[in-house]
Amino acid sequence: MTSAPYELEVDPRPCLGLIVLQADQTIEDEFRRIFDPDQARLHISRVSSGAELTSETIRAMEKALPAAAALFPAGVQFDAVGYACTSGANLIGSKRVAALLRSACDVGAVTDPLIAAFASLRSREVRRIGIVSPYTSQIAQGLCDAFETAGFEVAASLSFGEEIEANVAQIAPHSVEAAARQLIEHVTPDAVFLSCTNLRALDVCARVTKATGVPVLSSNSCLAWHMAELAGIRAQD
Repeated sequence: MTSAPYELEVDPRPCLGLIVLQADQTIEDEFRRIFDPDQARLHISRVSSGAELTSETIRAMEKALPAAAALFPAGVQFDAVGYACTSGANLIGSKRVAALLRSACDVGAVTDPLIAAFASLRSREVRRIGIVSPYTSQIAQGLCDAFETAGFEVAASLSFGEEIEANVAQIAPHSVEAAARQLIEHVTPDAVFLSCTNLRALDVCARVTKATGVPVLSSNSCLAWHMAELAGIRAQD
């Protein structure tokens, strides 16, 4: 066998990392649509998550986050890493999530859907919001409280009360759209936030925004926007 010469070359594109829940069936598809592969590399790892949406199963992810981040390719410097769980970021705490991820991978900036939503809404000068989520009432109320603490007025919230994580990905987009339109009709918020990375909401955001003129954002659209901002690139509209 004859050896062939070769050269090593560093990929110049910004590098993004995404830690996805084991049960999530949605965010990867939506991120592949949002990010042009010519503009950024996207590496994905999975973190163990419970089959049920409870405060206990969500908080349990805290111990597994460093191991999930350690599964990213060794030696890669990430411009931004996102933890793809809105309720997890709220219950574990964004600062704690960032510390855990930084302990296990080389990353310039860490974000999650919650702080990404805050940043996106503030960039639009939004103060009064409506929230649609798939969560049980306890988790949904905790999310509303987080937005209120961050300085937003939650005009109204609607929740589907779903306890099984696998079912969240199967909630029909038209159901999500109907809930968003109901909020807009009844409380006229400055914007609507569709919470949960496993909720199929990307196309709903575009349709309802176009039809009503009220900005509709999702966990995934906010997280992608913030990661792009942190990495100095532009996400697709």
